Amino acid sequence: MKITPTAIASLLLIITMFSALPVGTVFAESKKYKRTVEKYTLPDVSLVNQDGKKVRLQTLIQGDTPVVVSFIYGTCTTICPVLSAGFVNLQNRLAATGQTVRLVSITIDPENDTPKVMKEYLKRYRAKPGWDFVTGSRSDIDAVMRGFNAYIPDKMSHYPLNLIRNPKDGSWVRLFGIMSSREFLEEYQGVAGK
Repeated sequence: MKITPTAIASLLLIITMFSALPVGTVFAESKKYKRTVEKYTLPDVSLVNQDGKKVRLQTLIQGDTPVVVSFIYGTCTTICPVLSAGFVNLQNRLAATGQTVRLVSITIDPENDTPKVMKEYLKRYRAKPGWDFVTGSRSDIDAVMRGFNAYIPDKMSHYPLNLIRNPKDGSWVRLFGIMSSREFLEEYQGVAGK
């Protein structure tokens, strides 16, 4: 590769520009997700987790620590693996500092996501305790999706959505779009007050 005088001049200009910046200057990434804070009225429905046990949605999401909720399905090959990788990374990053996190994935394909399918899904992602994958009747799942303003009529048209419940006031941080692991951790810690 031949280095031309123009290339050298351009490189020197870039170096000069960056050297004039204060030490520690950080360039902000443009966020690829939208963050809002919402209040939801959710149905008090019974669902079934990956172990085949009945659980009440209200019991899963209540408590004195933040809860993170996503909508996925077991055979998805598009956005669900990305959302699930985010859950795994969040669990691992918090575990490294001695913290745990409560994660709830709600299927959008209850006709096919049996407890066995959900358990295998969590095993595939090496999920730690504290991550539940739940299913229920179609009407109950639709009611939950509507409650979170996340209803979609067709599982193939679902979107990247994570919700974090603030235990202090019951509000939900709605994160719509793709986030980096760092952004997801920062959003969680912002709600957790860490």
